[in-house]
Amino acid sequence: MATIYEVFGTDAHRMTMSLMQAANVAGMIPKGASIALKPNLVLAGEPESGATTHPGVLSGCIAYLQNAGYTDICVMEGSWIGDRTDRAMKLCGYDKVCGQYGVPFYDLKKEKTRTVHTPLRDMEITCRALDTDFLIDLPVLKGHCQTLMTCALKNLKGCLPDREKRRFHADGLIEPIAALGATIRPALTIVDSICGDLNFEEGGNPVHTNRMYLGTDPVQIDAYGCRLMGLRTEDVPYIQLAEKWGAGRSEIQEGDIVTLNAPEESRTYPAPSGIVNRLTRQVKADSACSACYASLVRGLYMAQEEGIRVRTEIAIGQGYRGKSIKGLGIGNCCAGADFCARGCPPTASDVLKLLRESTEH
Repeated sequence: MATIYEVFGTDAHRMTMSLMQAANVAGMIPKGASIALKPNLVLAGEPESGATTHPGVLSGCIAYLQNAGYTDICVMEGSWIGDRTDRAMKLCGYDKVCGQYGVPFYDLKKEKTRTVHTPLRDMEITCRALDTDFLIDLPVLKGHCQTLMTCALKNLKGCLPDREKRRFHADGLIEPIAALGATIRPALTIVDSICGDLNFEEGGNPVHTNRMYLGTDPVQIDAYGCRLMGLRTEDVPYIQLAEKWGAGRSEIQEGDIVTLNAPEESRTYPAPSGIVNRLTRQVKADSACSACYASLVRGLYMAQEEGIRVRTEIAIGQGYRGKSIKGLGIGNCCAGADFCARGCPPTASDVLKLLRESTEH
């Protein structure tokens, strides 16, 4: 079985280097190999919000690799549909890190793609993700409004063009995530769990756990993330499916976890509050995209804060295209609703406005 190394602290740069030194990552990489770092820049949100990978993770990783003599290093990422990767990388300070270390950043939204066979179906994936010799996945452990949690496996979705991301949602997310993980399995995963939001992929409610961990098996990494969040692997179906399709193994045995230091204070890992499930009880989703769904959840959250009670069913997703919908619709796909917050995706403010208006009728 693979070994997972974990470390506690608040300095992402030092924590990352400590993990890589403990695991002897330099011994895993062939000399002269091309190395690609894939962080989580799902949207233009600061790492402190609990949504994106801290720049210290990136700088620590690059510093370790360059000190070990590796020079062919790049950073690559593609933000979710509806946001710009360059805006996210600048807001998170990645432009400064890349400039300091002389490492190029590639926006995967603009890269060439290649169609490859996966256990599910043929899938369009960016060539840069497919062709790198040593892929390092740098996800954030956090909650997700549709898949409950997101970490190593789901972070690979940023390696796709936007048109393939839309197909992921049309296919229900679970099977495509597992198939992608079995197709471009990263050689190494370093998880930023310093302050991930345990409810929303887009952040806003960070929970400080001051933890990072590293491993070579992305399925095991996600299984450990479930354990930390108080979830079962069965609660996140793509983990077991990815294991079935050969992406890795979810088993964690005694001794597989090597802890480099102790937390500064005794704490248990907070569990997700369940707020997303409560907020979305009246939502009828059919192949909904994450960006659109997240705007809806955020709008519902703000509506709750204002004391607005939503009693009408809410439709969202590509499955509603061209259909007449009674009640509320979210996004351009639900333009046939009686009342709709238009956009691809709409903003949370647009959703809140719709919810406010719906209580007046």
